[in-house]
Amino acid sequence: MTSKRASLLARQWQLGGWLSTALLPLSALTARAVARKRARYASGEAAAYRAPVPVVVIGNIYVGGTGKTPMVIATVEGLRARGYTPGVVSRGYGVKVGPHPRVGLGDLEAARFGDEPALIARATGAPVSIHPRRPLAVQALLQAHPQVDVIVSDDGLQHLALARDVEIVVQDQRGIGNGRLLPAGPLREPASRLAEVDAVVTNTGIPAPGPDARGASGPRQVRMWLEPGDARLIGGHATRPLSEFAGQPRIAAAAGIGNPERFFATLRAAGITLADTLALPDHYDYATSPFQDMKADAILVTSKDAIKCGALNEARLWEVPVRAAFSDAGLFDWLAQTLRARTPAPR
Repeated sequence: MTSKRASLLARQWQLGGWLSTALLPLSALTARAVARKRARYASGEAAAYRAPVPVVVIGNIYVGGTGKTPMVIATVEGLRARGYTPGVVSRGYGVKVGPHPRVGLGDLEAARFGDEPALIARATGAPVSIHPRRPLAVQALLQAHPQVDVIVSDDGLQHLALARDVEIVVQDQRGIGNGRLLPAGPLREPASRLAEVDAVVTNTGIPAPGPDARGASGPRQVRMWLEPGDARLIGGHATRPLSEFAGQPRIAAAAGIGNPERFFATLRAAGITLADTLALPDHYDYATSPFQDMKADAILVTSKDAIKCGALNEARLWEVPVRAAFSDAGLFDWLAQTLRARTPAPR
């Protein structure tokens, strides 16, 4: 798809229009397939795998990136701080896994595990298992790391073959877009699905003042934003506070994530004037360098990009790690309490 057509579709997905309306018959097929799948699992015609430990699924209904990876990292750290030993399962987007799951720990190769699982493993130190069939990933993870007593699933809200104890949806400021299912809209499931999950976390990108919307019933509503840390030179050992890039005239940024503008906004909020920006496709593989034509003294990239850029030998690249912050200080206390109420205590 050309960038012009992709831009048109993105606008239609957010605001509606002639193209979205023309695609509505196909969305009706999506709705039928989603309903049929859910009915099969609800009736018992299709059986979901129940892991011997509690499972937290962190996903979305809006196709593409909404900020799930920082939420997964924060969840792993939050549960560990409350007595759990978490492990993570993921599909391993873009990786040909084969029939057997891959399980790893520490510094993993993005080419073998996927960029997001590799980033999660590096950031948390938790064991990670990847396979498109998440029950297989869970089984392999628990066999290799029997001390794990809670599973955090990176994505997989729609992967009903894995039973779950808590569902958390991460959305961003796009919300539900035009409210329509794929391909007339951006939704994998009807917007009514949001009322069925345990928590909805809205990624505002930068701090958003004001109280969370709270009702007597329905999912817990939380706002999340990303706080950048010191920049790290890729391929080196130097670190620099982001404030040192503020006021410099030749600073650029690049991002191959679901919503690159969110990263650029985070940098601008830190006082950095960006002379150039490069928005790349999500999960961009960096097989060749896209930075050669960028006239900049320093290029700031996300951690998800940095984990794949080490072999480029580009001396201008700086990784900007971010950490999720939340409007709800009790979010992970609530999560731990909910898990213990619904499942046996950690082994």
